Amino acid sequence: FKLICLLTISINCQSFNRNIISIFKMSSNEDDKFYSNYEEKHYTLIFCRRKQNNFNQILLGMKKRGFGAGKWNGFGGKVENGESFEEGARRELEEESTLRSQDLKSFGYLVFRLLDSRKYMKVHVFESWEFEGVETETEEMRPQWYNENEIPFDKMWLDDKYWFPYLLQGKKFIGSFEYEDEDTIIDYSVKEQ
Repeated sequence: FKLICLLTISINCQSFNRNIISIFKMSSNEDDKFYSNYEEKHYTLIFCRRKQNNFNQILLGMKKRGFGAGKWNGFGGKVENGESFEEGARRELEEESTLRSQDLKSFGYLVFRLLDSRKYMKVHVFESWEFEGVETETEEMRPQWYNENEIPFDKMWLDDKYWFPYLLQGKKFIGSFEYEDEDTIIDYSVKEQ
């Protein structure tokens, strides 16, 4: 999986400008046939952050069921029809942690190809330093705060260790990952935007 062309498109969304990163893959006809049967969807991923006792902390959730069960991750999921990426991120955060955020900042864009499950995932990554409520365990996620120097990468998706440093350093990023299965990355690329 190679990134060939990056295109930044500025759109006006509810009276403010957002840059959206799109990643295109130029492929042969054989590649097009191979990937044409993949399920392609847009997803969101949001990370709440705070300063606590002079440490920057990040809220992760232990996925309790479904895709990614047993892994720590941010909060998020599929974008529903008629929803903006920001609306999807807010909805997923509230459903999975009971927190509400109106101050989302777009921080990254990740593309995943999962060969064994035939998924093609386009993930819009957000962070929020301002949110309301108390994080609460739900049927899907068990939230827990981590100091940034104690993030449990060994219990997270393998790709997190490659792009998380950009998020923690406040650098916008784009990346692509190709997984053979949930435990094997066969190709990847991550860059600062």
